[in-house]
Amino acid sequence: MKINIKDTLLAGERVTLECKKATKGVPNSLWDTYSAFANTYGGIILLGVVEHMDERDKAKRFEIVGVEDADKIRKDLWNIVNSKEKVNVNLLHDDDVQTIDIDGKEIIAINVPRADYTVRPVYINNNLSRGTFKRNHEGDYHCTEQELKMMLRDANEAGNDRLILEYYTMDDIDIPTLERYRIMFKTDNPDHVWNELGHEEFLKQLGGYAINRKDGTEGLTMAGLLMFGKGLPVRERFDNLRMDYIDKSHLIGDQRYSDRLTYDGTWENNLFNFIRIVLPKVTRDLTRPFKMEGVVRNDDSLQHKAVREAVTNMIIHADFMINGLLRIEKYDDRIVLTNPGLLKLPIEQIYHGGESKARNQRMQNMFRMIGYGENLGSGFPLILNAWNEKHWIKPELLEQPELMQVKLTLHIQNNVAFGSSNDPINDPINDPINLTERQKLILQMFSKEKSLSRERLCEKTGLSDATAKREIAFLKKAGYLEHVGSLKTGHWIVLSK
Repeated sequence: MKINIKDTLLAGERVTLECKKATKGVPNSLWDTYSAFANTYGGIILLGVVEHMDERDKAKRFEIVGVEDADKIRKDLWNIVNSKEKVNVNLLHDDDVQTIDIDGKEIIAINVPRADYTVRPVYINNNLSRGTFKRNHEGDYHCTEQELKMMLRDANEAGNDRLILEYYTMDDIDIPTLERYRIMFKTDNPDHVWNELGHEEFLKQLGGYAINRKDGTEGLTMAGLLMFGKGLPVRERFDNLRMDYIDKSHLIGDQRYSDRLTYDGTWENNLFNFIRIVLPKVTRDLTRPFKMEGVVRNDDSLQHKAVREAVTNMIIHADFMINGLLRIEKYDDRIVLTNPGLLKLPIEQIYHGGESKARNQRMQNMFRMIGYGENLGSGFPLILNAWNEKHWIKPELLEQPELMQVKLTLHIQNNVAFGSSNDPINDPINDPINLTERQKLILQMFSKEKSLSRERLCEKTGLSDATAKREIAFLKKAGYLEHVGSLKTGHWIVLSK
């Protein structure tokens, strides 16, 4: 890997860059950073560079002092990293360590790659609990017990949800929930041999109920209880987890939200019910095509499939062993999905697709058997393709280590290169649009007050300026609204459809 030092220093990203003076040898603090980079995003360590933390100008912040004997330092570095006495695993290859001459001064650049989830945690001094570090913008820090346990769980290729839950039996399954699932299963797999099985045997085949062959213990797995369990047993065993849906779209005045689903005693709060209830709410405002397959209408658009994929991914990649919130938020211009846990794979690899490493592989299979979830590794590219088809802003996947959660934002608004409406309109006359209540309200306001300014509209409706601007642009493009005259003296005309 060829490293451009000047570009690296100008970028100055502290989360992936560490500078050490180290003029005479390998500093002991280097290994804290090695562990931190390996367990987080990877990064570059520069020996022979001093960082002046108080200097705001990046061009002056880094001082090249050089090292005295680059060959000796590199030899010592390789001896230490290969000895297994200082670090538990060597992630470096020959081209990850370079000597670079800058104005007659030699510095050593060490590229530490992000460790694969199968070898994390990377720790030092043969001390797993005190020698495991992670990285943030402030530097290296000791991993918490929760972070350490999460990395150890992730290293297991079998996933998290295979765990047999002691003392949890078929009595803890909500049978109506399981029966709803089985109806969907049978619809998608009408000739499957599992359709004739009893509930317990059916769950065994799905991975929701298991027997430990070693000691003979049996019971519900983590997947079985979370997917189909009664609300009380789910809350008893996973009291660290909350499921929440909140709809903040189409708000008028001082409304805080227009719809919400959280545990209130009216539904059995398992994952299958949560998804079954929430998905229609999340996708309700997405445009549905009119397409016939024989005599049956199929109005499942690529965008509907993408949202379903995103919601499924939220669950199969969540870490339900840590404190966290499984949340879906719906706004006028975006859908935000949050799940507990961090990413097992680098973000760029997820965007590219081709590989999938679900934490909850049994849940993944349960969803796939009813048509939820794409083939391995193709899920996120499907979401990107669906959004690209509409020219919507690219979905944003964000890891938030400080909150131990992952957030996916699906923007439902156009990339500026393609206009500003929520959805491209081909022919508003021959393809009528179902206006939202808020859009109808805006038309009503302009009908009553033709010279109404956008600022005044926001005051009367409680809309943000960005939302009002976007809705007006949509109504103009759809042919419902027209502005006549100049911006200062003109007026609005509401057109009948």
